[in-house]
This record gives sequence, structure tokens and C-alpha cells, in this order.
Amino acid sequence: MTELDLELGDGRILHVYDAGDDHAGGRLAVFWHHGTPNIGAPPEPLFPAAARLGIRWLSYDRPGYGGSTPCRGRDVASAAAYVSSVADALRIDQFAVMGHSGGGPHALACGALLPERVLGVVSVAGLAPFGAEGLDWFAGMAASGAASLRAAAKGRAAKERYEASGTEYDPEFTAADLAALSSEWSWLATVLRPAVEAGPGGLIDDDLAYMAPWGFDPSQTIAPVLLLHGSRDRLVPSSHSEWLAHRCPSAELRLSPDDGHISILKSATVAMDWLRAHASIIGG
Repeated sequence: MTELDLELGDGRILHVYDAGDDHAGGRLAVFWHHGTPNIGAPPEPLFPAAARLGIRWLSYDRPGYGGSTPCRGRDVASAAAYVSSVADALRIDQFAVMGHSGGGPHALACGALLPERVLGVVSVAGLAPFGAEGLDWFAGMAASGAASLRAAAKGRAAKERYEASGTEYDPEFTAADLAALSSEWSWLATVLRPAVEAGPGGLIDDDLAYMAPWGFDPSQTIAPVLLLHGSRDRLVPSSHSEWLAHRCPSAELRLSPDDGHISILKSATVAMDWLRAHASIIGG
């Protein structure tokens, strides 16, 4: 794993991770978009599949997390500019994107706003835009998760008060989620712990971005899109991916009836096969 600090045009720093080999030809660059609250290290449980498929993982800490400078007021669309900056610095012309949970909207932003560069998009348990027409946005969401996001919908001051209140957060993980967290996806603790120890700044900026206009329309995405979601997800209900599937003409939806928010990541290796195949078709 290589880590580097990329200085952006406005002087801010973006902390970047590169799990690939610069000298390995034919590898597909895939940007990983992390959830909330996490730092951006790429997903170690998927490294064996990446080696098999010839995938080079790239990622970054979103502003306010890890080594990246905060950016007050950032929107979801800003992910496209960050990814573009990293790709330019590493001389990568085209790439694919994958995001889990809050990373899903950021992956979709790249697909919609970088049509000449993005070869494929995978969103795992991702959110739909707040206020999406025809979607009961909070239906099926765990009570504490809904309360946290409702506070963000009221603005920064309300969200900061909520985070300072000490309210306990219960994601209502399923038995399958807990099993995943006690096995290969225990890795998530290594990206969660440093994110929360540094304070709630990154989380607050993320949640405010989810509840504000995203800055793009997911239906603009030209590249193939795969939406994965567990039907038992209480953190982000599967109705969000169902809504996206109906709005994105290039989207394929795969629902897993027995999975929750974490256990759906077991399907990520299948998604990587899908991504490799579709990227090869489009990119030649």
C-alpha cells in the first residue's frame, strides 16, 4: 500500500491510497468510496479478488477524515473533482468506481460527471437523493439513523447539536451483519476507529451533503451501473437502490433477500467480476 498527500489547487490536502503496482500492465484502476464515518483505505477483504482480476485499488480520505483537509459545505458531486485530481496525478485516463453505504452516492457522482473516464459504477447499499420523488425516504430506516439524518436535514447547527448530545446510535444490524463483522469484514473497525476518534467533523459534513442537493442527477450516468442491496438493510433501506434502478437507464439491480447493510459486502467479489467484465467491454 502506498499513501501520499496530494495538494489540491486551493492548497488543501487530499490523503490518497494506492494498493496497486504502477508497473503492472493491463490492471483496471478502481476507486473505492468509503462509508460514513470511515477513513478511505481500500477494502482489504477484497484484495485477493483484486489480485485475481487484475484490479488496482485507489481511494482517498474524504475531506474532514484522516489526512484530508476539511472542506466545509462540500457536496456529493465534489467526489468527481477529487477522483479526477488523483487520476491525473497518477496518470490514469480511465477507471471504474465502487462505493459502499455513503460511498455509493459519491461513486454515482463520478459516473454522472466523468462520462469520458468512468468505465463502470458499483454502488453497494447506497443512498438515493433526499427528497427523491416517489420515494418514502425514511421508510424502513432504523430509528436512530433516521433521527441523525433528520437533524442533518435541518442544517449544520442542528446536526452539530445532535452529535454533541451523546445520543446512542443503533444501526440495528442483522444476525448476518454481525456474522460478517466478526469474520472477514471485521476490517471495517480499522477504518471506523480512526474516523470517529478524530471527532464528528467528517461525519457531519457527509450527512449534510447527503441531505442537501447532490449537485448532479444520477440518471445522467452513461457507464454501466450495478446496484447491490440487502433487503434486510435497516441502515439504508433497499428501496433506495430500487428507486435508483428505475431512474438510471444503465443500472442493473441485484437484491439479496437475506442480507443487511454489512453482509451484502459478501457479494462485492461478484460485483468485481461484473465490473471487470463491463469495463473491459467499454474500455477495450
